[in-house]
Amino acid sequence: MPTLKTTMASSTTKSSEKPKLILPWKTKLAMSIASALTDAATHSDGTINRRLLNFLDRKTPPKATPINGVSTKDVTVDAANNVWFRVFTPTAATSAVSLPVIIFFHGGGFAFLSPASPNYDAVCRRFCRKIPAVVVSVNYRLCPEHRYPAQYDDGFSAVKFLDENRASLPEIADVSKCFIAGDSAGANIAHHVAVRVCQSELQQLRVIGLISIQPYFGGEERTESELRLTNAPLVSVARTDWLWKVLLPVGSGRDHPASNVSGPNAADLSGLDYPDTLVFVGGFDPLQDWQRRYYEWLKKSGKKAQIIEYPNMIHAFYVFPNLPEASQLISQVKDFITNRLSN
Repeated sequence: MPTLKTTMASSTTKSSEKPKLILPWKTKLAMSIASALTDAATHSDGTINRRLLNFLDRKTPPKATPINGVSTKDVTVDAANNVWFRVFTPTAATSAVSLPVIIFFHGGGFAFLSPASPNYDAVCRRFCRKIPAVVVSVNYRLCPEHRYPAQYDDGFSAVKFLDENRASLPEIADVSKCFIAGDSAGANIAHHVAVRVCQSELQQLRVIGLISIQPYFGGEERTESELRLTNAPLVSVARTDWLWKVLLPVGSGRDHPASNVSGPNAADLSGLDYPDTLVFVGGFDPLQDWQRRYYEWLKKSGKKAQIIEYPNMIHAFYVFPNLPEASQLISQVKDFITNRLSN
């Protein structure tokens, strides 16, 4: 299978210039607060203050009455494991139009947030309205209470539920034109769920693309970007080490296939119909070397992959709508989806 490579720079950085981290003060403040709260809620013994996090993460309820052209509803997949998803439907679409479905997995280091968290509710609304598409944002179990492979099991359960319960989506949703997407830890889940989909026989649902936004991968090696950006907000090396420790099976190292997907224990993708993939990378993200390795691994495995780089952006930049790059990323996701649908 041929490969596709498109490398793009942020519109605010010329290729000949050394990237500089220039962020609005509100974004810097939000990142600092989020980092501080993360540190306050996580403990060296591998436990987490879930009560504090739930108090701080004021959940956004579903809204059947459209807001800015998008209505939402929640659907239960597995009540015992608290697996559910939020469906975002663009109300401007007519019943005569069929829309692609984006199955989205939120970030948060496998340990934080949900589809009802304000930032992720807002992000999925923007995807829904601007692409347009029916967006399904999946709630999965969190670590450290639930270690690997709970998150992947829940993600695949949601996909199977959609395949077997078409009526859970609006009539305009076309499940034969599905995209799996995620950011950070959610992009990690998206990859592993995509592999499971390739290994399964679904009845109606067909995945035709994967959107990987700054995926959270890692390994035992300290990469150049980790060493250079070791104290980055949200994803400092100390924080990511803690998260891997409380996610992976007890006694496992970071070269576990859940984290180091392209490393010594990588799965063999050569015989799988793995979907065409779009990878986003930020130049001030310590995880960027692992993200590029993922992209290169997909190409070496004979899969179509495209990478878009934002040299002057941090991890999770696209959840801040005041950044012009956030809108640019959504436009590039729209272009990727449009191209896949035309093919």
